[in-house]
Amino acid sequence: MTHRDLEVYKVSMDLVMKIYELSGLLPTDEKFGLVSQIRRSAVSIPSNISEGAAKSSTKEFIRFLDIANGSLSELETQLTIIERLGLAKTEALLSNDIISIRKMIYRLKQSLNKKL
Repeated sequence: MTHRDLEVYKVSMDLVMKIYELSGLLPTDEKFGLVSQIRRSAVSIPSNISEGAAKSSTKEFIRFLDIANGSLSELETQLTIIERLGLAKTEALLSNDIISIRKMIYRLKQSLNKKL
């Protein structure tokens, strides 16, 4: 089994696609601000999941899941800022995808902790 088999990886990759779509709708003067920030945060989530899954120890995998969860929180904050600035509607991403991914990361960590 690889990271590509993990549902949390698949869903977080879908989120990256949605973030790229959303970021394309933001004003061009945000290209080096919020656009760059939300793209980096979103890409970091599946990247850390895949890197963690490739590590040789369960403890390291859990650490990378924590990093992915931190990137998810960072993205959530940035989407809230975008919403509050009136630049785009982000409520659907916040309430559906982010919560779902957070729960998946939590459940995967619980499962991995049982192996320690």
